[in-house]
Amino acid sequence: MGTRKTAITRRDFLRAGTCVTLGSLVGLPLAESTHADRTKKSRVVLVRDKHVLDGKEQIHPITLGRMLDRAVTALLDASDPSSAWTRLVKPDDIVGIKTNVWPYLPTPEPLNTLIRERLIEAGVKGGNVSADDREVLRNPVFQRSTALVNVRPMRTHHWSGLGTLIKNYIMFVSHPSRYHDNACGGLGAIWHLPHVKGKTRLNILVMITPLFHGMGPHHFSRAHTWPYCGLIVSEDPVAADATGARIIQAKRDAFFGGENPINPPPRHIDAADTRFGLGTSRLERIELIRLGWTEDILL
Repeated sequence: MGTRKTAITRRDFLRAGTCVTLGSLVGLPLAESTHADRTKKSRVVLVRDKHVLDGKEQIHPITLGRMLDRAVTALLDASDPSSAWTRLVKPDDIVGIKTNVWPYLPTPEPLNTLIRERLIEAGVKGGNVSADDREVLRNPVFQRSTALVNVRPMRTHHWSGLGTLIKNYIMFVSHPSRYHDNACGGLGAIWHLPHVKGKTRLNILVMITPLFHGMGPHHFSRAHTWPYCGLIVSEDPVAADATGARIIQAKRDAFFGGENPINPPPRHIDAADTRFGLGTSRLERIELIRLGWTEDILL
């Protein structure tokens, strides 16, 4: 089975790579979209709670759970968290939680646990839920998945400018490094691969202690993180990433005392909108709902 899966993945990768090349040459969107799609606003929920971290920057799972529930309920205009999650998944779904394990700033394990609990409470069988990052192509749950939840921390990134929800799916291809050209501008093509396309039910951009500055491919410094204590939640990964990028840029400008653009520019966010049709990156097409703590919100 492992050999068969690898062969399929390589064919799909080549198909996506061809789309990237053609899209770059002709400058046209790769995804079909209607006029209604391009004018409809994408809802993004930003929820913050300064008590999600203690004095040692350890996460309080109960507070984090309340943040997650508030965000998902508001996102879907639901009456309560339970009904919100049952709109996202059905009992017969097989759900992969695409996490991120970068050791300096991984997806918080309490958040992975909370998402798993909410999915099971919505009726999904425990054996049909798995959280993974680098082994998604070999993970049996991801191989059979009918739904995905995309969750990762926001941070600056050496190749793509920002490590985003869009970029989080780079492990769904067998050769991730092939997407590093042009500031990773072709990342959106991955979302159109057959084993990914149309499966993502929810995107959660973790903004609890985001990294706003880095130097080199593996640089990390606590001096360049701060307790923003937030989550950005949306069904639209592009709108969520664009909102997070605004916050990171505002923090950089404030920290360095003037304009200090993200370097390299996170071109993949705009390309995910204009070339790949994954969502909207434009401020005027984003409905932003702010919940909770507002001090130094940067938006």
